[in-house]
Formats: sequence, structure tokens, C-alpha cells
Amino acid sequence: MYGEMVLNKDELKSEIDRLKKKHKVTIVAHFYQRDEVFEMADYSGDSLQLAQLARDDENPFLIFCGVGFMGESVKILSPQKRVLMPKIACCAMARMIDKPYYLENVEILEKSGVKKEDILPITYINSSAEVKAEVGKMGGMVCTSSNAKKIIEKGLKSGKKILFVPDKQLGQNVALMMGLKSCVIGEDCDPKEADIICYNGFCSVHQLFEVSDIEFYRKKYPGIKIITHPECPPEVCQASDFVGSTSQIIKYIKELPKEQKVAVGTEFNLVNRLRKENTFVLSSTKPECPTMNETTLEDLYNTLVAIDEDKIVTEIQVDEDVAKWAKIALDRMFEF
Repeated sequence: MYGEMVLNKDELKSEIDRLKKKHKVTIVAHFYQRDEVFEMADYSGDSLQLAQLARDDENPFLIFCGVGFMGESVKILSPQKRVLMPKIACCAMARMIDKPYYLENVEILEKSGVKKEDILPITYINSSAEVKAEVGKMGGMVCTSSNAKKIIEKGLKSGKKILFVPDKQLGQNVALMMGLKSCVIGEDCDPKEADIICYNGFCSVHQLFEVSDIEFYRKKYPGIKIITHPECPPEVCQASDFVGSTSQIIKYIKELPKEQKVAVGTEFNLVNRLRKENTFVLSSTKPECPTMNETTLEDLYNTLVAIDEDKIVTEIQVDEDVAKWAKIALDRMFEF
């Protein structure tokens, strides 16, 4: 800690509230954050909701409890705001692609016979500012899990092939939903024959769910509804009753009768706070995102103390040219 006091949890919460008000700080937390952090947030939501809320918030300071690409997105959309993160944790999926890997994959497609001018890149919001910028330079857009289908539909109107980065599962699931052909770079398929060409990345948590998990719950609880996130493998999503983004999953479950049993294939912290009755995690192990769980109540407190003592060390900064092109890619999504 920055200070010398050793505080218990209730004292930490009290100090967080005091310092937040003193310095006009807004705290936002992603749905996957641990409960103790989630409970302290002024706003909670998925990555897109939080970027939009943060953009419209009037406080000069914003503390983002999530992973690095989310803090970057807020800074890009609100450059005048000072964006801090208690822990600049990095999403495993976002780390699977950077600018060199992105450019290398474009080159691979060119060598396979797909011309660069015939490619329209779309990046999932779970990517770095640098990757978003490269996508923006090529005329591409950002998408989220909730609007990926609509963004891809728009992109296909250009007559170009979609290069979808970094999540192959989301790209393949959208392709199946739309009755289109997909191909994963590096796997045994021909990119020239595909409508959606996917980068070979994935979510380390959603990748773990299997069809055998679904079979187990259907056998144990006849009539149970299986709900999964589109970052899950295609065969898992195909065997599900409902597939949706984090916010869509929450809405869907809220509208179900309490007696309806559900098994949910997404991050544990979210599932754990959805509802107490008849709700199960679609896994025999705990599907907890390690990077989302890095941020603690003490980290949040220390970040506020750093503001109070003018010793800030976890402020998000984005290169001016990177921010310019990344914002273009983000704005194309918002315009649509």
C-alpha cells in the first residue's frame, strides 16, 4: 500500500468512497471482476457499455477495473479524461495478436492469393489499440460480441473478404449463424474460398467449455436451458439453447421463470451473481478469468491514494497516431 495503515475490508470500502468523492473519480468495473471490486463501481457492464458510459461521464478521473484494452478504448474515446487502472492486466486473447502478427497474417493471405485491397479487417474489441489502429488504416472496424453479426453484415456489403481478428471462435460462430464459409489462418482450409477469414486466437476461459459439459447437464436435468457466449467453440454454441454476449446473457436469464434451470458457459464471477436459484456453471472446473481477477480491493484503494498523493503510476496513455486510427475504427462501429 502507499499509506502506512493496514485496513480491513470495510475500512477500505469507506476510504475508497471518501477518496472517490474528494477527487471526483468515477469507478467502472467489468462484469467479470471479483465481487469486492464489482460492488464498488459506479458503473458496471461489458466492454462496450463501459466505454460508452465512461465517454459520457463528466468526472476528470476514471478508474477502470478490467483489462488493458478496455482502459485504452476509454482513453481513445475520451482523450481529455485521465484514465487509471488499479492493475493493467492484459487479456490473454488480446495478447495473442499485436501489430507485427497482424501484418504477418495479412501477408500470409496475400501469399495465398487474397489481395490486400480485397480484405476488410474487423477486430473484436478485445484487442490492443495498435491492432485497432492497423484495422482502421485498412478501412476496417471494431465490433463486440453483441454486434459482431451486424458489423460483419455491413462489412460484406463492400464485396471484400472479412479478416476477423483475434477470436476465431466468434468469427466462426457468426459465419455459421449467417450461413457463410469461414477459414482459420494456419489451419487446413483455403482462404480464397472463405467469406470470413479468422485469425487463430481464442479466449482461454471460453475455450474450455465442451459439448460433454452440455450432455452432462441435459442428462442430469432434463429441460435445462444451455446458455453460452459466442467466444465458446462452435460445436458448443451449436448445441446451446441461447448464445449471446454478456449483456444479452444477463437479459435472457432475467426474463426466464425462476424455476427454469440454466447452465451458463461463461466467466465464473458473472455466473455466480446472475441469480441464486437453478443456475449452474457449465463446467466441472471453475472458469475464472485470471487477468480479470488480478484487481483487488487493495489495488483500487491504492490507486485512489496515488491520486490523493499525486503519485500516479498506472495511468493509461496511448500514442497520438495510434489513438487517431484506433478511434476511426471505433467510430465506424458507433456510426453504424
